Amino acid sequence: MQKLINVIALLSGLTSAALIGGSAYVLLNKDVLIEDARAKVTETVTNTVKEALPGMLEGKLPKLPKVTGPAVPETTGLPIP
Repeated sequence: MQKLINVIALLSGLTSAALIGGSAYVLLNKDVLIEDARAKVTETVTNTVKEALPGMLEGKLPKLPKVTGPAVPETTGLPIP
C-alpha cells in the first residue's frame, strides 16, 4: 500500500513540475509565439483571398459595349428653378 501511495505522490509531483515548466516556457516565449501565430494567420488569409478572387470576379464585371451613344452636353452648373 505504501508503494502505491509513493507512486501517486511521485506522479502528482511530476504533474505539478510539468505544469510549472510549461507555464514558464509559455510566459517567457509568449511574444515569439504570438508573432509566429500572427504570421501564419496572415499568410493563410492572404492565400485564401488570392485563391478566391479570380472566382469571385468571373461574371461580376459588366461587358464593355460595342457601340456608345451620342456625347452628353456640357453643363456649367445646376439650373436655377
